[in-house]
Amino acid sequence: ALVTRMTPAQTMEAQRLGREFKSEREYRNMAAELRPRAESGDASAQMKLGLLYYNGQGVARDYTEAARLFRQAAEQGDAYAQSNLGYMCEAGEGVPQDYQEAAKWYLKAAAQGNTRAQFFVGKLYEKGQGVPQSDVNALSFYTLAAVNGDARAMSERNRLTVWMSPDQVAEAQRRAREFKIVGK
Repeated sequence: ALVTRMTPAQTMEAQRLGREFKSEREYRNMAAELRPRAESGDASAQMKLGLLYYNGQGVARDYTEAARLFRQAAEQGDAYAQSNLGYMCEAGEGVPQDYQEAAKWYLKAAAQGNTRAQFFVGKLYEKGQGVPQSDVNALSFYTLAAVNGDARAMSERNRLTVWMSPDQVAEAQRRAREFKIVGK
């Protein structure tokens, strides 16, 4: 049997995936249930329906519709929708590629503690895309995301600190603390 060749961790992951699996019919039903709520302005429903459109689950994949729904939820303050919209603006999926718009949405989500957005803001600062290039700001956002457990951010933080001066690292850490405390 397959389970005898699997580690306990692999068995647990397979069981988790089995619990989370949804058929295409279940996704169609979910989309049908979410649509009226999304149309009435429910940000959570807009976010979830946007994910279904983004992934093509229960509906035809439609990045433009996903971006529209994410924007509606993002404008109501949904951090996940803000992060997703930031990603779509950065990648040019469903909307024109616009790094400044990506930075705007990532920063809103990052201010609410969204770890994924904190990581991507760090990338934008490091590359100088949509924001002025700043290794200090990049490191501060990587630090925020790393503290929240993002492994990619830990790796990027460690990579940057190798060649930055101690003063730059200290400044990045100060900015990360202030961002976290003030939430700006």
